[in-house]
Amino acid sequence: MGAEKKVAVVILSWNGIKFLEQFLPSVVKNTSLDLCEIVVADNCSTDGSVQFVQKNYPQITIVQNKRNGGYAGGYNDALKSVKAKYYVLLNQDVEVTPNWVEAVIEQMDKSDDIVAAQPKLRDFYKRDYFEYAGGAGGYMDRYGYAFCRGRLFDTIEKDEGQYDDVREIFWATGACMFVRSEIFWKAGAFDEDFFAHQEEIDLCWRVRNMGYHIICVPASVIYHVGGGSLPQGNPRKTYLNFRNNMMMMFKNLPLYMMLWKIPLRFGLDVLAGYYGIYKHGGFKDMLAIFKAHVAFCFALPQLIRKRRVIPHPSSVYFSQVNLLWQYFGRDKTKFSELVIQAPTRN
Repeated sequence: MGAEKKVAVVILSWNGIKFLEQFLPSVVKNTSLDLCEIVVADNCSTDGSVQFVQKNYPQITIVQNKRNGGYAGGYNDALKSVKAKYYVLLNQDVEVTPNWVEAVIEQMDKSDDIVAAQPKLRDFYKRDYFEYAGGAGGYMDRYGYAFCRGRLFDTIEKDEGQYDDVREIFWATGACMFVRSEIFWKAGAFDEDFFAHQEEIDLCWRVRNMGYHIICVPASVIYHVGGGSLPQGNPRKTYLNFRNNMMMMFKNLPLYMMLWKIPLRFGLDVLAGYYGIYKHGGFKDMLAIFKAHVAFCFALPQLIRKRRVIPHPSSVYFSQVNLLWQYFGRDKTKFSELVIQAPTRN
């Protein structure tokens, strides 16, 4: 590591040489080395990724993890040796644009209470459209289903500038998350039992429980391939998303809400499984959801221990909307059609 920079852009990579070849040029070109250190954190790749970076990008710092801990464990391991005021956790399959770092840091510098942020995510292949993983900022409905400005379930909006305001959000996407390093560790870092998917939402929930704020800064634009590790519709992705979402709710909700929302989610998830059968023509989604529920039940003793150290479990939502009813019952397919209330704490 060289002299400490204000910002560390940390790209977690696992057998991603094809993505590094394609996307590192945009990161190097559009990232100020006066402001930022660029770090590639390698999760025990076997495809020559480390050697490629060493040979072609001597200005990039390489951190080689001793294990493949997935997204959560991989970042936790790597960030222990990264020194900066701000971390930028950047997926390996992302193309960045000019001013992508500066625009976000300028907003975060305005208040110490703003501890996490994200840029606007567009689809790498359909470049006028928002990208599934983050859109223009993440929210959560009253039953724990995540959605974004620009994406409800699998309906993606065209970006016509409708969400270009700086806005407080509930969660920032892990595809490109800016976070104050001090608060990242103070909040407990990523839950490594998640392995991958929704660990960033869990972290953001804990951060909000601590009284901090998270924003989206659409002046910063990036293009995300998405599904670089697991594509949409993959049963493993379905399993992780449903299991991790239940784990997150159990950990962070107040007791009186958790006791009725978790059983309700079992039923709602079964309905989601039937929708998967209808949409994809197979039973893989339903089986993945069943396995996720079983795994959640087996994890309960460990989750109870984790819950005891979560600061102020609460139902801090940025939306009390019933997304399932609005989307499937009332055909509300755009974020702008929803009535989004101010944050609440119960």
